[in-house]
Amino acid sequence: MAEQPATRIDAHFIAAGKYHDIDFPRIEILKLLAEHPHIRTTVACDYSGLERLDACRFLITYTCDLMPTPEQAAQIKAWMEKGGKWMALHGTNSILVFTAEGLVDAPDDRPDVMEMLGTQFVAHPPIGKFPVEVVNKDHELTQGIENFEVVDELYLSKTTAPIETLMQTTFEGEATGFTHSQWPTTTVPILYTRDIGAGQIVYNALGHCRGHYDLPGMADFYPHKEMCAWNYDVYYDLLRRTILWAMRDGA
Repeated sequence: MAEQPATRIDAHFIAAGKYHDIDFPRIEILKLLAEHPHIRTTVACDYSGLERLDACRFLITYTCDLMPTPEQAAQIKAWMEKGGKWMALHGTNSILVFTAEGLVDAPDDRPDVMEMLGTQFVAHPPIGKFPVEVVNKDHELTQGIENFEVVDELYLSKTTAPIETLMQTTFEGEATGFTHSQWPTTTVPILYTRDIGAGQIVYNALGHCRGHYDLPGMADFYPHKEMCAWNYDVYYDLLRRTILWAMRDGA
């Protein structure tokens, strides 16, 4: 019988939001966590119940257009400053508002959250293929990973605080349907870390996912499922590496 780890590790996972097949990443990430039997995970559909963090080594979020209240954001920040780790995925840094013209705006309503995360989503071009460059080849999350191409929703963001970029791409062109639609040549962080006191965030902007039934009120049936980075072994490798990072005590 394989030797079991002696110490339990607790985690909290928030999976919720709009315009995405939240069920799929919820299941997939729980399966990756289950590869480590001593991780015990609670799952939530919003930022309530954050007192749970006091028992947790790390937090995972896969969300879109879902913000903590100011009080909840302060609670997360205080927990991180004491050494908590946050595995933030895809749309965690997004606030989306439709204008009267039908465009999507990303208002600067929550600087407290965006400063903590280090970036804020602004827009994305249509889903397509783009290259990802590994700019720090020595980090535990990237060591041995070569540059790659991926088909995904490229999250164009603004940087709101000091971050250490591990992977990036560049974009020039149009983000159709967004108020900030025209982009000159821009460097876009794909994977980065951000230190918060004794704690740390790892943000991975890849991982869009939409099924047939994820645009209620907009499209009863969305004809083309979008799995994006979830189709790529390198994405699962990055998720596994980030879980190992989060499990370790200390930044």
